Amino acid sequence: MKISKKLFDYIFISIAAITMVIFSEFNFWENMSYSLIPILIAYYLGQYSMKLTK
Repeated sequence: MKISKKLFDYIFISIAAITMVIFSEFNFWENMSYSLIPILIAYYLGQYSMKLTK
């Protein structure tokens, strides 16, 4: 199944936003203040891997 880049971006942004809202609601954000960095690394690795497959 081939997924377009725009759809991948929308899915990733939705998952990241939901994760951050959950962290914020349950006060996990204070304990995991640097959790945004691995999320962004995963996003850029996904973008890089999509470029490699073309």
